[in-house]
Amino acid sequence: MGIKVISIFGTRPEAIKMAPVVLELNKHPEIESKVVVTGQHRELLDQVTSLFRLKVDYDLDVMKQQQTLTELSIRVLSGIEEILLKEKPDLVLVHGDTITAFVASLAAFYQKIPVGHVEAGLRTYDKYSPYPEEVNRQMIDIVADYYFAPTEFAADNLRKEGKDESRIFVTGNTVIDALLWVTMQDFPFINKELEKVDFDNNRVILLTTHRRENWGKTMEGIHEAVRQLVEEYDDVEVIFPVHPNPVVKQVAEKILGGHPRIHLLEPLEYRDMAMVEKLGCFVMTDSGGLQEEAPALDNPVLVLRDTTERPEGVAAGTLKLVGVNKEDILREARILLDDNDAFEAMADAKNPYGDGTASQQIVHAILQMDLGEKMSI
Repeated sequence: MGIKVISIFGTRPEAIKMAPVVLELNKHPEIESKVVVTGQHRELLDQVTSLFRLKVDYDLDVMKQQQTLTELSIRVLSGIEEILLKEKPDLVLVHGDTITAFVASLAAFYQKIPVGHVEAGLRTYDKYSPYPEEVNRQMIDIVADYYFAPTEFAADNLRKEGKDESRIFVTGNTVIDALLWVTMQDFPFINKELEKVDFDNNRVILLTTHRRENWGKTMEGIHEAVRQLVEEYDDVEVIFPVHPNPVVKQVAEKILGGHPRIHLLEPLEYRDMAMVEKLGCFVMTDSGGLQEEAPALDNPVLVLRDTTERPEGVAAGTLKLVGVNKEDILREARILLDDNDAFEAMADAKNPYGDGTASQQIVHAILQMDLGEKMSI
């Protein structure tokens, strides 16, 4: 008897990390795989589903201009409930820490449908950092029945919280599966502005900043540090795919605009982002996903946050948590630019987030589960 699995995601990072899982599910005739997208990131999400050729069975298209987290949650909850009542899956898969992931897991719980959480167990234990992702992730893991932890560190968090050991699977992170697949294709750039970047002769830094907790004066200080770096080093270029939120765009254009070696770009399609990571020197980011991806391509990562839910990267030496103070950021970036030994130590450190087989391990675990009947809890 086959099993029906519904994978639900809504943002580009979720789509990237769930794409390899969906592709692996599709390889098994005993699994009926369905894909639901909420459209929490509309255009960015569509780019990824197209790149990986994912068949989307349901698209809720929930985004409205300037809607609150509450309004978004209500729309996702209502839309997913209708789909679950119709499809009656044996398992719902969600990923990470978004509103889509949390609300989808809640909708499944209300229907007593088992939930599998891909990328379970990451924690900062600071409810407002990252916000609202930290609380989303913890609440998903309260609701979930199966936990696909990317690392032993994440699995230990789940064990300490009393999760059933038999339902915890350490798989590595599916983002590595996706990244290695894309970078092996050696795609040309889609955004032709990237062809102006001198990857051969300059040291290219990939910058991303968008976290809510960094908005305002904090983000201004981060961007001031980056501009100062470019002015100090003649061979440094910066690629900054600017988040579409006006709060981020206005600060970026005010402080970083107008410099010939700072490239303020529209958000990059995933395959362009992957190729920049492959060709670049190092990464400065407040993003979660880049902390896992870049080290797979031997890129050191300076984390522009006060906390990270990926401490195993810090422990392994692939990441350095530098905070958000302008002088601290300058100091740590200068070390990577001036000290080759320090750079190589980070570049050569082993990535703790997996070897590119996470999706296979997740699907293998699903095939071993007893999912013949819905949960009776």
